[in-house]
Amino acid sequence: MINKDTILSKVLEEKDAEEILAKYNFPCLTCPMAKFEMESLKLGQVCETYGINIEKLLAELNKK
Repeated sequence: MINKDTILSKVLEEKDAEEILAKYNFPCLTCPMAKFEMESLKLGQVCETYGINIEKLLAELNKK
């Protein structure tokens, strides 16, 4: 189960995660520096920084 403390690299291992993140205009998908930070950035940190609704995002990412 994905939560706000899940590291981005783990989130992206999940099926359809990249498409769901793109739907929320998740900035890390297009950021050239993100590939260096994927192992340390937590989903909740990015959502807080960029004003993404973490509850809605988590509900969609965990819907299987």
